[in-house]
Amino acid sequence: MWRYVLRRLLQAIPVFIGTTLLIYAMVFALPGDPIQALAGDKPIPETVRQTLRERYNLDDPLLVQYGKYMLGLLQGDLGENYTGQKVSEMLSGRWGVTIQLALTAWIFELVVGIGLGVWAGLRRGKLADTLVLGGTTLMIAVPVFVLGYTAQILLGVHWSIFPTAGTDDGWPLSYLLPGMVLGSLGLSYVARLTRTSLAENLRADYVRTARAKGLTRARVVGRHTLRNSLIPVVTYLGVDFGTLMGGAIVTEGIFNLPGIGQQVFQSIQLKEGPVVVGAVTVLVLIFLLVNLVVDLLYGVLDPRIRYE
Repeated sequence: MWRYVLRRLLQAIPVFIGTTLLIYAMVFALPGDPIQALAGDKPIPETVRQTLRERYNLDDPLLVQYGKYMLGLLQGDLGENYTGQKVSEMLSGRWGVTIQLALTAWIFELVVGIGLGVWAGLRRGKLADTLVLGGTTLMIAVPVFVLGYTAQILLGVHWSIFPTAGTDDGWPLSYLLPGMVLGSLGLSYVARLTRTSLAENLRADYVRTARAKGLTRARVVGRHTLRNSLIPVVTYLGVDFGTLMGGAIVTEGIFNLPGIGQQVFQSIQLKEGPVVVGAVTVLVLIFLLVNLVVDLLYGVLDPRIRYE
């Protein structure tokens, strides 16, 4: 297995380089002068402008800028924004908020999504199945900002079930409502994946054999069928955790959560490319690490899988 882990880590290197280079190019291709954005509508002396452009390598070719960024990254340096602040320091206080939000949404997807999927899969074609398919289709169709504001007004303002904004109540109370909003789309896909996979496996030969041996329905479903059915679900959940980390911009904005998503949004408005690139670089690393863990979990769920 260690050879497999090493091979996967080596394969992740070109993926990481290609992804970060693409992000770097897209961010620094945005129109506008980031130095001028520091002063707003006020004029900047040409000598000051030139000094700042030289300090932040803005006049270098793209590949040269990227090469210098990667050299700093290898030393643990995410760079500075255009006011001299360390990107790592700007982000350090915000990672906890985004991780707690993403983890809350991920647990919501895992528990409720798999539960609904099992409920529907065991009752395929019946009322429960129709309700799950209809409800998940509705959640997929509703944009997250519509769902977020609606949930905030109804559950937060009118009914006072959850806090409406901020992190004053700590985890998990402050993160329950935004976590459910953020995880609603993923929950729909998890439920549908679980339902489809479970329904297919219930018709497999090994299930009929297990039933013929006299095993109880609970043992057939819990120990045999569900375990194999979770392989595509685990794949999706692993990929989606990285998506939740990077896709929290809208949710953090609605619920006023001071996380990475809010910082990235503000940095895009201020044309602070180093902050955007630094945050996304860490998110890419998290995404690659989670995918490696998911690959290793395949062997736990299905012993037939071997790492060769």
